[in-house]
Amino acid sequence: MIKLQVVVEQEKKLDECGVIAIRAPGEGIAQDLLTALMTLQHRGQESAGMATHDGRKLFAKKGMGLANEVFSEGELAALPGGMGIGHVRYSTTGSSEVENAQPLVVETRVGTFAIGLNGNLVNYPALRTGLEKKGYSFNTSTDTECLAYLLAEEFSTGAKDFFEACGNIMKELDGAYCFNVMTGKGEIVLMRDPQGFRPLAIGKRGGADVVASETAVLDALGAKFVRYVEPGEVIVLTQAGMKAKVVGQSKRKSHCMFEWVYIARPDSIIEGKSVIDVRERIGEKLAALYPKLKDTLDVVVPVPDSGRSAAHGFARVTGVRFAEALQKNRYVHRTFIMPSDEKRKSMVKLKLNVIRHLVAGKSVALVDDSIVRGTTMKKLAAALREAGAREVHLLISCPPIVAPCFMGVDFPTYKELTAPGKTVEQIRKELEVDSLNYMTIAGLVECIGVEKKDLCLACLNEDYPLKKKPDMNSDGRCD
Repeated sequence: MIKLQVVVEQEKKLDECGVIAIRAPGEGIAQDLLTALMTLQHRGQESAGMATHDGRKLFAKKGMGLANEVFSEGELAALPGGMGIGHVRYSTTGSSEVENAQPLVVETRVGTFAIGLNGNLVNYPALRTGLEKKGYSFNTSTDTECLAYLLAEEFSTGAKDFFEACGNIMKELDGAYCFNVMTGKGEIVLMRDPQGFRPLAIGKRGGADVVASETAVLDALGAKFVRYVEPGEVIVLTQAGMKAKVVGQSKRKSHCMFEWVYIARPDSIIEGKSVIDVRERIGEKLAALYPKLKDTLDVVVPVPDSGRSAAHGFARVTGVRFAEALQKNRYVHRTFIMPSDEKRKSMVKLKLNVIRHLVAGKSVALVDDSIVRGTTMKKLAAALREAGAREVHLLISCPPIVAPCFMGVDFPTYKELTAPGKTVEQIRKELEVDSLNYMTIAGLVECIGVEKKDLCLACLNEDYPLKKKPDMNSDGRCD
């Protein structure tokens, strides 16, 4: 077997944070929290943390790196109790430094809060300015810290419980968020934004409650899926049990389409839709959209790992051979995602081997989930040609990404994207491929199986489902 090694820059920074909460009084749940964080590791690889409560005291530990690097057996033993929350982070707001790792433990005038966030608060600068004017001092640069002070403000001004406090806070927040909060008294609070951008699922394991970003966590912990947390719902877990109430309202739902296309694990189920089934349907739909393409192809090659399911679907329908001609180095997880272009170019290298004999002399369909910046795809196409591919045809699960995302998927500027203002033919020429075949918006919606009005497609059509449309400054970022 002859292999050509190619080093490519990681072009996508699409991963999200992940949150977990467990209520299991009388048990030690630190190991379960670690299992959950490792299951959610794909959603954030910069830092990990957890907080537990033993009925008397709150304990917390966080650090930079993967979950199993942050927590040793001894450190897990120092996190006692049957109530706990956990977090894996990929930074969107706030730098990738240990002070921004979560859960943040924040002391306020009404008590201690340990807080984690999956999402992004679009109006964070205004929220922070308003809280600073009220005398609150920030110790981090992450939007997560805002919630501690908003909770303190609510309880200082008379909120009778977390349902009332969170309901009032939801009126102030704009953006995508699933928060998990633990108080110094051992209560756990979870809140999902009224539009439901990010997923959150509830499971039961005997007498224990589990709430996590993805259903794959429930499987890993041996918990049975019960239901999804509703958009605008607040969950309160105490030693006595679970209470829930929808306290925030929105005229629309806005489930992020990228959860199905890229972010979530294939073995998760998001809003009742199997992620792997959606991705395979996308591949089948691409075959239907471009029926003449199969006559020119010899082999279907996925970009690991994000293109695999769609490639399977396309190959199954067309009868074109499926081949894993790109092999990924499995030992690059810690540097897979980095928070800046500079680090991505200088440090983050995703190493792939092209298996020459699988592509030499052949017309290749290269399948991936999306094209964001285009750097990786151009390098992969060139590597396939260098390995002897006669033709390279791109099949892309996602329609052209023409606008930034402000809801937590980290491509927040127009200048970072390859598609805005360009035709498909112009992009094809830039990538130096024989054809470029995108999924359509209508096709994507059909494959997901959720009504278009209930999806966030802002990066595809600039329809931002926010209270206030983002103001764009000169570099394209949200003010």
